[in-house]
Amino acid sequence: MVWRDHALRIVRVAGQEAEDFPGFYRVIWNAHVAEWTDLSDAEQGRCLRALNATERAVREHLRPTKVNLASLGNVVPHLHWHVIARFDWDSRFPAPIWAPAQRVAPSAQLPLGLTALQSALAACDDALARGVFA
Repeated sequence: MVWRDHALRIVRVAGQEAEDFPGFYRVIWNAHVAEWTDLSDAEQGRCLRALNATERAVREHLRPTKVNLASLGNVVPHLHWHVIARFDWDSRFPAPIWAPAQRVAPSAQLPLGLTALQSALAACDDALARGVFA
């Protein structure tokens, strides 16, 4: 868990996915809803602003080759967005992260900005106070 409020949370993905894709986060709506259109317009705006803030922080601190955004929920029908920093050195680039690996990713490629990114995302309370997520 990186950040949480009454409406949503931002988590860094753990386990093997985190090792393969160190800049992999999820923005998860707290209430159990399955689809984007289950949210009100105001709730959609709040979720989208959190998604935007997460992507901006990932881009600023990790400088990825590309950022992938996905909202699938086929296996877990709970509204959430994947925010995935992609690098030309990762094991599946340019294919989706769920595709078969094309190469072995160098283990020393962990982005140096990961600690700063964690701090930036944890500061989302400041963004709320300024109305960024409101």
